[in-house]
Amino acid sequence: MSIPLAPPRARGLPALSRAGAMLLVLVGAAIMLAPFYFMFVFATHARAEIFQLPPPLVFGRTLLDNIGILEAHIPFWRNLGWSLYVGVMSTALTLLVASIGGYAFAMYEFRFKNALFALVLGMMMLPSFLSMIPTFLIMDALGWIDQPRALYVPSAANAFGVFLMRQFIATSIPREIVEAARMDGCGEFRIYRSIVLPLLGPPLGVLGLIAFIASWNNFIGPLVVLRSSAMYTLPLALRSMQNPVNAEWGALMAGAAIATLPLMVAFALASRRLISGLTAGAIK
Repeated sequence: MSIPLAPPRARGLPALSRAGAMLLVLVGAAIMLAPFYFMFVFATHARAEIFQLPPPLVFGRTLLDNIGILEAHIPFWRNLGWSLYVGVMSTALTLLVASIGGYAFAMYEFRFKNALFALVLGMMMLPSFLSMIPTFLIMDALGWIDQPRALYVPSAANAFGVFLMRQFIATSIPREIVEAARMDGCGEFRIYRSIVLPLLGPPLGVLGLIAFIASWNNFIGPLVVLRSSAMYTLPLALRSMQNPVNAEWGALMAGAAIATLPLMVAFALASRRLISGLTAGAIK
């Protein structure tokens, strides 16, 4: 009895599939990168050139003029410095508080632990604008209005960060290591600093990148607690230049382009941590 053979597979199909997938990726990348390309191009053109038909597609020669317009309208470099300061402080405090909180939830047994962790999960589901008025009242009571600390101190209590750290520690760090360190006489803070913290590289990289981007792009927070233009962070300072009648769009695009560069640097530095953190636990 003869067994019918399966029809031969078309040899060109895998190559066509790869070519189609590559074409789809290239089209998607072009669509996503097009706004950034035009932002950098418009940053080198004057306002009149931007609104020409067709709009300019290549780089111009007015970048320095646009930066001069920025400096004439707002304290641009001071605003950039405040954004960097708030972003770094917010990221550092978020990593510290989230790693300690996640370590406590993962490795300790205490009263109301499950209820408190449920509260953390519940905080992740609430929209952030609900906390604007309470945050303003607390900052006003502390005398922190128009101060950078009113931005980075409240952001340190990050529910998602605590949840991320707790999940990673509970699934990736054996409890026996901590118990062995206690038997050897290590204090709790030394266990956290010398044993747990060095193993948290991947999730710390992910959370640090998320926290820095969130702080850098934050517009509502500075709008609520900052008053003077000299204390503005960059998003709020650039928004103050958007006059609906005669806005200097070339200067605004130059400011937006400069504001994008720290995010690119942060992503380049944390890209390996980001990939390893997102894939942590996928391969055993």
